[in-house]
Amino acid sequence: MAIHLHANDLPSGLSFGPSVAVDCEMLGLNPYRDRLCVLQLSAGDGTAHLVKFDGKDYSAPNLKKLLADASVEKIFHFARTDLAVIKHWLGVRCAPIFCTKIASRFCRTYTDKHGMKDLIKDLLAIEFSKGVQQTSDWGTDTLTEEQKAYAADDVLYLHRLREKLVDLLKRDNHLEYAEAAFRYLPLRAEMDLLGWPDSVLDYHCK
Repeated sequence: MAIHLHANDLPSGLSFGPSVAVDCEMLGLNPYRDRLCVLQLSAGDGTAHLVKFDGKDYSAPNLKKLLADASVEKIFHFARTDLAVIKHWLGVRCAPIFCTKIASRFCRTYTDKHGMKDLIKDLLAIEFSKGVQQTSDWGTDTLTEEQKAYAADDVLYLHRLREKLVDLLKRDNHLEYAEAAFRYLPLRAEMDLLGWPDSVLDYHCK
């Protein structure tokens, strides 16, 4: 595993190919209150690129160009949260999307365990631990080696999970439904930022 740390943006000329795994680390779970601290990416080649933001400069032209590139698929786990964070802090609507958590919910209906740890164990036969860094301070000036390894782990497995999940979706004829859900995700994330509840489409006949 190789980890490359960048300040506020990706270097020019860096290519991730047709798909890139993406994840975010914030100070907390509220994108209005808790700033984006680190955005990590991988091409699925065992290398992770971590973009660490100083909290002042979010211009990131190279990163924004990649995230907005319609020819590059962005792979997330639980994309809804990350898409809202990216939209709020970077002003980018990411598309197209593949979300491993949503894919799992469509094709692994025999279980209610759809977290990253469970997917990696069940589909890749790898014991995976999130560790204590999940609740560490990502706004620190200097990331520890443990923090960098944690951030990298969140993207290094996503390409392999996508491959396994696509096979399962195709096997049970659920790929079309999953892809429709993926197309809706960027809009759903923006609706989250606007405060629309999950029940916005519910109706009651009186």
